[in-house]
Amino acid sequence: MRRSPLASPPLRRCAALLSACGLLLLPSEFVGRVAPAAAAPLTEATVLRGTISRGGTLAAALAGALDGSQLQAVVEAARPLHDLARVAAGQPWGLALRADGLMAFTYGIDALRTLRVERQAAALVARIVTREVEPAPAAVTGTIESSLFAAVAAAGEQDQLALDLADIFAWDIDFNTELQRGDSFRVSVDRLTVDGRFLRYGPIRAAEFRRGDRTLRAVRFEADGRAGYYAPDGTPLRKAFLRSPLRFTRISSGFSKKRLHPILGINRPHLGIDYAAPAGTPVHAAADGVVLSAGWQGGFGKTVRVRHANGFETLYGHLSRIDVRAGARVGQGERVGAVGSTGLSTAPHLDYRMKRDGQHVNPLTVHLPPAEPVSPALRPAFLREAARALALLPPPPAA
Repeated sequence: MRRSPLASPPLRRCAALLSACGLLLLPSEFVGRVAPAAAAPLTEATVLRGTISRGGTLAAALAGALDGSQLQAVVEAARPLHDLARVAAGQPWGLALRADGLMAFTYGIDALRTLRVERQAAALVARIVTREVEPAPAAVTGTIESSLFAAVAAAGEQDQLALDLADIFAWDIDFNTELQRGDSFRVSVDRLTVDGRFLRYGPIRAAEFRRGDRTLRAVRFEADGRAGYYAPDGTPLRKAFLRSPLRFTRISSGFSKKRLHPILGINRPHLGIDYAAPAGTPVHAAADGVVLSAGWQGGFGKTVRVRHANGFETLYGHLSRIDVRAGARVGQGERVGAVGSTGLSTAPHLDYRMKRDGQHVNPLTVHLPPAEPVSPALRPAFLREAARALALLPPPPAA
């Protein structure tokens, strides 16, 4: 916990607020106001600030500043708007105290919302102040030299933009194996700011990814409360299966009818793809389905098997942990476990396998079922939106 009164008596005196107005500013903005001559004399106020410690509670944070009855009064006043029993580590709090009691309490719920509890006459009154998010349109372009992350960083952007871009094209590009030097991208997106500070990115409106002679374009389109990404002709980018159950990693062993087993020392088929990745890396379901089994499975160690539509089944082996149970439904992209090295394994990796109609198939080359395009009724609206979004893309990067 960090608690810091205002540094000097003049600053503390500036924190005195008009009792007639009951004015409270945000934790970083406790500032005194000059009282008119006819007002009652101001008394000195003490301002305390801090953050919630890891695993801490509000009571622990405010120990020594408020007694039990004062703390309970703050909690009860706030309860209709926010439960202060659920405070988060790292979130800021502020107190303004006078000799005659609590003037004000603030708690930063998140980047946009601040809970304010202030004394008005004899009562404590709570409200939530919401900061406005300001969108700033951005046109981003980059060329792959080593990785998508490095290219996005070279364009002056955050890692999240690389993740969002990879999510859009995840059904057509395996970002673990297929990126090459010279591939390029263009993105139209809003940078969302609060008080002039970057908060996060809005949804990507349009994107283009060039791989050699192949160009993929994506347009965001929302209908009936659901949004998705489509090619300019209305074909959905979302397919029935992801190309990879991991976001960013590398293949350490491919699909083979004959491979020397690293532990058993004999030649045997390897009917899947091994993805090398750090232990704990999230593993995602490649498609919607039902969990057939979730537990220990011989040499695969901790394993999840999922049944999908059209006769497909996937297996995720050598996991360090399992996050689903047998019989549960999972959605495409939902976390089913984490990379590990359980079972017959020499290092952390994911053994990913796929069957179609009971026969093992290569996940990297199998023809996967298509998804439904934009409906004819929505096609005119989609084409208008696609034209607007694609016009916002920046010029291609220089060759």
